[in-house]
Amino acid sequence: MNAPPGEPERRVAGKVAIVTGGSGDLGAAVVRMLAAHGATVANLDRTTPAQQWESGSVTDWQLDLTDAGEVERVVAQVGSALGSPDVLVNAAGVLGRPAPSHESTEDEFDAVFGINVKGTWLMTKHVVPHMIRSGRGSVINFSSIHGITGGANVPLYHASKGAVRLLSKADAVTYGPHGIRVNSIHPGSMRTRMSRSSAERSPLGAEEYYRQLVAGNPIARQGEPAEIAYGVLYLASDESSFTTGTELVIDGGYTAH
Repeated sequence: MNAPPGEPERRVAGKVAIVTGGSGDLGAAVVRMLAAHGATVANLDRTTPAQQWESGSVTDWQLDLTDAGEVERVVAQVGSALGSPDVLVNAAGVLGRPAPSHESTEDEFDAVFGINVKGTWLMTKHVVPHMIRSGRGSVINFSSIHGITGGANVPLYHASKGAVRLLSKADAVTYGPHGIRVNSIHPGSMRTRMSRSSAERSPLGAEEYYRQLVAGNPIARQGEPAEIAYGVLYLASDESSFTTGTELVIDGGYTAH
């Protein structure tokens, strides 16, 4: 549908979107993008954002993504308050401590997989039945380029994002007949607080860490959160109505080598 003359196109107008992790830089960019393009957005996170949202169409809901009962309850509340969700964006994630597999602990494994994998699965589990009843929906799961490539720095993070990548493909096959699309999005190195934290903890030092990270990219810089949010907007909109089970890689060319 085209926007009225003189008004910006609102690509997800009238849709209800649930986004996890809106307190993070990428999640916040997604919340703002979807709201700016006409969606009613529920931000689900353990903490509330430090700043108020610019749009009145955004509401915050607190929950622990690893608590099955809490996820079920909050999703039901969001559905009652806002209507059946059309879009689910599983953006919440944690990086974990940089350590090789043999030095990582069971608690660290549980923490990384609890948010990145279990949280994504629980949200899907409780949102998808609403979408099945309405016969439509778009689920967008945040993986990473590190769900595609390997690396020594944070192997538990790599493993968790690989799991999200394949969960997305399996769910795309399962729910396609119900009119539900499921895709994963794979950010490269982004200018976020999570990236800065990783750089500061690197034995290389932050400056050398970043130099090595982006030096070989065809686009030799970090990405901006809005550049990821535009990718989410496409997958959330009806423009991607024939797109499911795919991996949208936004990484400045990192994985092209």
